[in-house]
Amino acid sequence: MALCMVLHRVRDFPTWRQEYDSVAELQKAGGVTAESVHRMVDDRDNVLVLHEFDTLELARAFFADPRLKEAMQRGGVIGEPRIEFFE
Repeated sequence: MALCMVLHRVRDFPTWRQEYDSVAELQKAGGVTAESVHRMVDDRDNVLVLHEFDTLELARAFFADPRLKEAMQRGGVIGEPRIEFFE
């Protein structure tokens, strides 16, 4: 199993969440087997997303998909997200 951690700031959480939810099929097709979204207690526009995959290769391929980057832009992600992979 592989776990991916994404940490980023967003302009407006409700807007970001709507975009995140709209790409559920992209996540499923990309091999995401479980996901969770968390907001920093003292900074509600600082978001942590965890995705689980069966393999590290699937995780890396998912985050290389240009459609994901486009969705992040539409959702109002500020700057470059921090993306870390774990096994």
